[in-house]
Amino acid sequence: MYLEKFMFKPEEICDEVIETYTKKAEYPVIKSIILGIMAGMFIAIGAFASSLASHSIQNVGVAKLVAGAVFPVGLILIVICGADLFTGSCLMAVPCAEKKVSIKRLFFNWGIIYMSNFIGAFIFALLIHGTKVLDSNNYMFGGYVLKTAINKTSLTLGQSISSGILCNILVSLAVWISFAAKDIAGKAIAIWFPIMAFVVGGFEHCVANMYYFTIALLNRNNENYIKVYNLSPAKLSHLTFKGIIENIIPVTLGNIIGGGIIVGLGLWVAYKHTDKKI
Repeated sequence: MYLEKFMFKPEEICDEVIETYTKKAEYPVIKSIILGIMAGMFIAIGAFASSLASHSIQNVGVAKLVAGAVFPVGLILIVICGADLFTGSCLMAVPCAEKKVSIKRLFFNWGIIYMSNFIGAFIFALLIHGTKVLDSNNYMFGGYVLKTAINKTSLTLGQSISSGILCNILVSLAVWISFAAKDIAGKAIAIWFPIMAFVVGGFEHCVANMYYFTIALLNRNNENYIKVYNLSPAKLSHLTFKGIIENIIPVTLGNIIGGGIIVGLGLWVAYKHTDKKI
């Protein structure tokens, strides 16, 4: 017996994606802004919690596994609460291809969600900064936060784009398959494993990076954090607005390619335009 009683069929998922993102494209601007801010905060929660949980683990594989197990809380909150995340909104390319959303409306929505996600990530970073939780573990956590951001700004253009593509293949697949489930537990499980794979792989997510860079900039001059990881001035010199922009732009482009084109349009073509028998 097919599991249609418990989940949507693959072709039905495509219809759900089209319907959902067509509605999202028509949201009033203020609604999109609020839901975008919430999504930015939720992803920042996952990024913060996964970093704190894994920062002191010496074994790289175990550290990545722990981080991967914690990070999915962010997207689970987004999907269940109906918030709007830019990387998930890349799937709006599907109703756009169906001509249910105009290209102008697509880019307008992406712009609103992108900036709102940044505001949410920024707010959460400010709140975390105010708690002084980065002093945890004799300043090791603060040093880890700086090191993480520095490593991201040290990526080449090709690395940033490729990592962004791989990231949103997995994130968009997590969102896509979450439509299959008809209950909260099913949606959470569907989201969990693709997001875990993305974090374990160390791939680049533009909205998560908004948090990582903001919290790092707020603490880049903290001597305690610098000393604990012996961060040289040369390494810290990467942590500038220029270095951040050089990461964010190609990562964002990669996220659009991975989520909007490879996953979104790929599955749309498979389920909407391959019915003719050869």
